[in-house]
Amino acid sequence: MEKPQLALKPTIMAVLNGNSFAVVAALIPAALISQLLKALPQTGLVGQVEVMVALAQSTLPLIAAFVVGNMLRLSNLETASMALATFVASGVVTVKGDTYMIAGTGVILNIMLTTLIASYVARLSSRLLGQLRMVFEPLVVLLISGGIGLLTLPIMVAVQGAVGQVVAQATRVSPLLMGVLLGMLFAFLIVSPLSSVGIATAIGLSGVGSGAANAGIVAAAITLAVMGAGVNSGGAIIAHFMGSPKIQMANMLSHPKLFMPVLLAAGVSGGVASLLGMSGTAFSAGFGLSGFIGPLTALNESQGDLLGIRVILAFIVVPLLLGILMKLVFMKKVPLIQGEELALPDI
Repeated sequence: MEKPQLALKPTIMAVLNGNSFAVVAALIPAALISQLLKALPQTGLVGQVEVMVALAQSTLPLIAAFVVGNMLRLSNLETASMALATFVASGVVTVKGDTYMIAGTGVILNIMLTTLIASYVARLSSRLLGQLRMVFEPLVVLLISGGIGLLTLPIMVAVQGAVGQVVAQATRVSPLLMGVLLGMLFAFLIVSPLSSVGIATAIGLSGVGSGAANAGIVAAAITLAVMGAGVNSGGAIIAHFMGSPKIQMANMLSHPKLFMPVLLAAGVSGGVASLLGMSGTAFSAGFGLSGFIGPLTALNESQGDLLGIRVILAFIVVPLLLGILMKLVFMKKVPLIQGEELALPDI
């Protein structure tokens, strides 16, 4: 098989698309059944399933490395070496004395950086080591890429924390403006390298702020799904909201104009959710419609009359109408956006 070149642009696109896919693949099992598991009697079987989906989330860095390697047409050895480095630098492992604890999904920004560095180190080491690569390449990639990743991990955690402070500040403004700002901010986060779930959890975003942020994510997902319906498969369309709109991250960063309809729809949805009194938890704020976590949590956390109708309006009706409106405005009336710009790669 012909080896790909070391060009930066295709490598970055592979890193963006590969990590986007990894987020969906690793998080969707827990997103689909987490609320169901809470409602079931806590038997041994239910507990075992909870362990399974929790562990699945911690495989995000491994999946990311393998998908990126596949997209770059790397060998099995190169891809496996990338996976080793990405796993150790991801932040999913915490060391306390002689104990190693695996939890969470890691810091996705650092996972992306490590897969980028490891892809280059793996390809270069294959060329330099020649026939010795089977023996030394995993160690070389692990030490160089994983070592750099461990050095950058605290920096990426700090970046995520700084964004969290911005979000926390937004919760102190008036309810309507707060809803608009949080809707737009979390719509941006969900299609960026940053983790919306991690930030929401880190700052303890709950109550109406959580509901508004969640509605913004739903609006982003539905808007992107509706606008890309003509060029993406049915499964890819569903993955936008049952998985994560982060699958569009590469397209969003390549075509920044896509942020216009997404943020506009998210801001309106966040404001409406705030006015409708939608509440949530730090966990629900980062998932949107995945596993129906947003709507189900709003049903449990919100107060007032006609709660079911308000939840349907906030998380389904309003975002869907806005998604259709954004497509009409930005793709029909003023054709600033082409369907091909939202096309997802076949995986």
